[in-house]
Amino acid sequence: MTGLDKAAPRRSALWRNTDFLKFWFGETVSLFGSQVTTLALPLTAVTAFAAGPSQLGLLGFVTWFPYVLFALPFGVWVDRSRHRPMMIASNVVRMVLIGLVPLLAALGRLEFVPLVLITAAVGTASVLFDVGWMSYVPTLVRDRDFLVEANGKLGATSAAATAAGPGLGGVLVTALTAPIAMAVDAVSYLASVVSLLLIKTREPKPEPKDGAPRRLLSELGEGLRWVVGNRYLWQIALFGGLCNFLSNATNTLYLLYALHDNGLPPGLIGLVLSIGAVGGVIGASVSGKVLRRLGVGRTYAVFMSTTFLGLLLVPVAGGPRPVALGVFFVAYFLAYLGVSVANVVVSSLRQIVTPHALLGRMNAAMRTLLYAGAALGTAAAGLLGEQLGVRTALWLFAAGSVAMIVAVALSSITRLREMPAAAA
Repeated sequence: MTGLDKAAPRRSALWRNTDFLKFWFGETVSLFGSQVTTLALPLTAVTAFAAGPSQLGLLGFVTWFPYVLFALPFGVWVDRSRHRPMMIASNVVRMVLIGLVPLLAALGRLEFVPLVLITAAVGTASVLFDVGWMSYVPTLVRDRDFLVEANGKLGATSAAATAAGPGLGGVLVTALTAPIAMAVDAVSYLASVVSLLLIKTREPKPEPKDGAPRRLLSELGEGLRWVVGNRYLWQIALFGGLCNFLSNATNTLYLLYALHDNGLPPGLIGLVLSIGAVGGVIGASVSGKVLRRLGVGRTYAVFMSTTFLGLLLVPVAGGPRPVALGVFFVAYFLAYLGVSVANVVVSSLRQIVTPHALLGRMNAAMRTLLYAGAALGTAAAGLLGEQLGVRTALWLFAAGSVAMIVAVALSSITRLREMPAAAA
């Protein structure tokens, strides 16, 4: 393993894996930039085009729907090819497309339809990158004993970006306007490209099993059958998809609820997400210790339930501004804390129970199912928010969170004491 001295203490092994550190650094920078766009993109639509629930729902839908369309064929492609070149190409495309938004705004040519098209294209490039990186990590970290630690570090990075990104985005939006703030995201993709280019680990090109010719439909079916046939993977996909449905629906309406119903300015809206997401940083940082103390199943049950409890609290916020802010902080702290720890559990579980040759297709099938929930959640938020009002729609999604807490408690994943044996 490049950069990994097996004679070194196990506790410091990943810190000696220089190629993993390069990948981790580039992903960190990229995630921080993406979180700026997460806030700046819908605020661009609200401030520039007076977008309502249906328009924000459409933007969210085209962000996530490419996963439904392309994740499975991209997964076959990833399993047939080296991962790093695909990830580099994906980030170059995202850098150029995101950079178009501030450029069009500066020229006075930014309109809603081009914004939707750019969002959909960026979403498509994100599909390829996401399917690729989750299959690439086991190439850099080949000892399964370090996978939980590696996923924990990447989870902590994601949580830290989620914590700091919206606050930074709020400041940049206030100082520069929403579309101009997205230039930060374009630069962050360049940093990720450079870090990937510096990785030295040799990645062999996958060869067909037994020299057999490769057929797209049969390989797609193999990946889907693996996910549906594994008792842990299909439950991860089901509960994860429903979690994405409820969280994306809630987050889509939160922006309008905080802005119009509670009168929060963009800076405070971003601050809520940033301070709340500190829970995600804490969760990812302690996930390994929690897993050792509680075991796999109880960790999953407790922290998935914590996520749904946080979503349940969002429509509770109201009244004087300090009270609403306090409830929003608690809601998002719990939601980010829960999803951060749960993601470390399910990412490691998915990688361990899946053969290396199927990782791309497994991750693609997972992405398809998980982000189908995300796309439908944003669409449902737009539809119900327009028809019933934002707060009423939020309460409907909160009721769904209560049902999910019960469903998670009945899952067979909750009965796992430790990670199962690794797949051959």
